[in-house]
Amino acid sequence: MRKLYLHTGFFIWILCLMGLFVLAFFWEQLLPIAQGALYVFILLCFLDFLFVFTIKRGIIAQRILPERLSNSDENLIEVNIKSLYPFPIYVQLIDEIPFQFQKRNFQYKMFFKGGQEKVLQYQLRPTERGEYSFGKLNAFVYTPLQLVMKRYISCENAMVATYPSFIQMKKFELIAFSQRLFDYGLKKIRKIGHTMEFEHIRDYVQGDDMRTINWKASSKRRQLMVNQYQDEKSQNVYTLIDKGRSMQMPFEGLSLLDYAINTSLALTNIILRKQDKAGVFTFSKKVEDRVVADRKSSQMERIMEALYSIRTNFQETDFSRLYSDINNTIKQRSLLLLYTNFETRNSLYRQLPFLKAIAKKHLLVVIFFQNTELERMVQKPSENIQEVYDKVIAEKFSFEKRLIVQELIRHGIQCILTAPQELTLQSINKYLELKARGMI
Repeated sequence: MRKLYLHTGFFIWILCLMGLFVLAFFWEQLLPIAQGALYVFILLCFLDFLFVFTIKRGIIAQRILPERLSNSDENLIEVNIKSLYPFPIYVQLIDEIPFQFQKRNFQYKMFFKGGQEKVLQYQLRPTERGEYSFGKLNAFVYTPLQLVMKRYISCENAMVATYPSFIQMKKFELIAFSQRLFDYGLKKIRKIGHTMEFEHIRDYVQGDDMRTINWKASSKRRQLMVNQYQDEKSQNVYTLIDKGRSMQMPFEGLSLLDYAINTSLALTNIILRKQDKAGVFTFSKKVEDRVVADRKSSQMERIMEALYSIRTNFQETDFSRLYSDINNTIKQRSLLLLYTNFETRNSLYRQLPFLKAIAKKHLLVVIFFQNTELERMVQKPSENIQEVYDKVIAEKFSFEKRLIVQELIRHGIQCILTAPQELTLQSINKYLELKARGMI
């Protein structure tokens, strides 16, 4: 494999020498200077070659990749580089990153003293799930003479899978179980339940339910004592992800489907931490990627693998198949968080009978998306007739979304209309709200 390369400085020397010899053609007194410069150039090239190639293995470079990449997040990649040369050198590092990033000029230049070791860090933001293949790690070494370079190759054929955003999952787990919930629009409310899950006995306070009085404890203490109960746990919560055509729309490089997948992973983690059962359905022409609600220790990994494996052709969605599958599979009343998208009321009306049928047996929350580009267009001042026309159309579609919200509420179906970037926050907030209100 070829190891010898010429630096840009080599060609600069050649051009300068050519210029001297051309001038010497007109002024003969420059000829000795041109010849002397040529001899110096040949000597420097020879010395530079010896310096660079004398040491067989002068550079040790190692790329450190995470076990998984987190979709839509900045992922840290590290490259450890150690110089074994006893004198100062320059290293031009070219990492062959996966083609999905479409970065054609990805290179770094660094200066090393003799025997110095450095760590290079850079970040990559994937926008698609799947396998990402890293190629060769190329290190081109040259001395301060900058004439010849030696190429070192390491870390070939590294493959890393990109999973739904587990960085976002950890972030919102920290938020949901910290004392800063209110800062993020989340509110954690402790509600005393009236199920049969006993918590403790306490003194009676005016307004307590008389049915909870513990007469044995009251007779011993000679004052009224009541049983306090916790909210019932282990309730089923399903995230239903539409893989149809309406979820293909991109925002900031990420499709609506991937926004829903990232949110489902973060929400599943919160659900399991709250001792509820989490499950996932995905659907388009039929229901696929089904994970039945459970709260086993392996459930988080099962759901993550299911979300990672989601594939779709973005076909037309069949909500009748979803209703049929829910009716046959989910027997217990559950919280269903449906991620889909409706652009017009007509698209809602086609699916509304099935949504109403699902909402009769389960607590259904329909979550769909604002078109943030249209919202920006509405807020932007118009400067000509064409922009006025575009703004009117944008306002019409924006108003249509609000009418869809009213239509769902009118039929007793809870809904969330949110920007894609706020989807996770709004979903977790809704889950905690419904749980605090004792609706699940």
